[in-house]
Amino acid sequence: MPVSCQQKERKREGEGKGGKMAASLWLIHRCGGKINRLLGRNLMRAPLGSLSQAVGCKFLHTTPETLGIPAVKILMPALSPTMEEGNIVKWLKTEGETVNVGDALCEIETDKAVVTMESSDDGILAKIMKEEGSKNVRLGTLIGLLVEEGQDWKQVDIPSDASSEPVTSSASTASSPTLPLAHKIEEHHGKEQFRLSPAARNILETHGLDASHCTPSGPRGIFTKEDALKLLEQKQKPVEAKPMVSSVPLRQAGMPLSTPSASVPISASRPPVTPVSVPGRPASMNPFTEIPASDTRRVIAKKLTESKTTVPHAYASADCDLGAILNLTQELAKDDVKVSINDFIIKATALTLKQMPDVNVTWNGEGPQQLQSIDISIVTATDQGFITPIIKDAASKGIQEIAASAEALAKKAREGKLLPEEYQGGSLSISNLGKFGINSFIGLVMPPQACILAVGGSRTELTVVEDEDGNEKLQQHQLLTITLSSDGRVIDDELASKFLDTLKANLENPGRLALY
Repeated sequence: MPVSCQQKERKREGEGKGGKMAASLWLIHRCGGKINRLLGRNLMRAPLGSLSQAVGCKFLHTTPETLGIPAVKILMPALSPTMEEGNIVKWLKTEGETVNVGDALCEIETDKAVVTMESSDDGILAKIMKEEGSKNVRLGTLIGLLVEEGQDWKQVDIPSDASSEPVTSSASTASSPTLPLAHKIEEHHGKEQFRLSPAARNILETHGLDASHCTPSGPRGIFTKEDALKLLEQKQKPVEAKPMVSSVPLRQAGMPLSTPSASVPISASRPPVTPVSVPGRPASMNPFTEIPASDTRRVIAKKLTESKTTVPHAYASADCDLGAILNLTQELAKDDVKVSINDFIIKATALTLKQMPDVNVTWNGEGPQQLQSIDISIVTATDQGFITPIIKDAASKGIQEIAASAEALAKKAREGKLLPEEYQGGSLSISNLGKFGINSFIGLVMPPQACILAVGGSRTELTVVEDEDGNEKLQQHQLLTITLSSDGRVIDDELASKFLDTLKANLENPGRLALY
């Protein structure tokens, strides 16, 4: 046989052996368990290098077609300082659509408002990991994937840990109950650690139960609400009264036997225990319905608890005469200028902060911080709770400009369209409940702010005044009660009193407001 023919034949034999070897490797991966049992080996549990040596060959290199296209991860961002999780309201891009830097990707409901998330990368939206309506998506959770332009976005490489994110989605069904987002780990000395669900923790703390000797039934060792209810049910079971044997004879000195009607109960009376609703059982004496708390409500509860427990509050009140302001608003109304008493209060408060910069401070946890800008937060009620949109640099604005800004911000707040920079920060908050018929009330300082001004409704009072001749007479006055709550760590009582006195003077003399 010619040399060239021999070489071609050897080449065909080599290709055939290589093809057989590749097929053998494929079978080992595809049916590893069966081949291991046939050969009596534990090949599939060995590392790749030892596996190649065991079969006397080398692994074939992986071709690009078998690999997924690497992607840029889109993570749930922190859109507010207090945000811990968010809800995906709407995706503004679809899979396969080109995305540029700054494009709006989706709308996310935070603990304060609905905010549009913008893209920080160019590419193609290859995969939406969290669909519209996903609830309680934790910060840092993977919500989408981007690939570079020109690549096949359908072949995107989906991370293997994408499904293990701590997320609760609205798409979950009743047959697969969702776990709480966070479980606190209980540690008892000498006992094994276990985790409590929020509902279980609430039941244990409310009824003073000890779960250290109980076995959790939830997944991953979680002590669930059902476990807590079983423990409570065991505690509420009445102790069976055991017959007491008396050492005294039944009949002594002619004493008659006690009749059953006159018998005294052996067990002492137990204090009433508040009934707890148990799933699948009839309603208790006081049935209730659990209302799911929105993200906004949870943040409000957290902030108010922080305010009441960590801020040493001090309070001071003063009555202001609104006669001059009412006359001025009537004159402005003739010129079709519509402003409210609250607009004057905002302007007067900002002016007072400018006159007394020592009050324009916040507490950062370690000490006071002097603020350079005077920004007034207006407490605004919404369907989800209250929020505090901010009028920036209020001291330099006129009454009309303040009125327009307050109206626009209040509308955006009620529609849930405030941007983070429109409600974060602030020098001082103002809460006005006058339109609800409240004469006076006390507000809670919202950290890190140091003050909040509570404004009640105006009222008519008769006071005794002297005329030019020194004769006393009755005169009507429109009075307004304002109450300043301040953080005693940065504002002492003397400074708070001076601030309130200056604010009263500015309100009773609105002409001063035009000088600044």
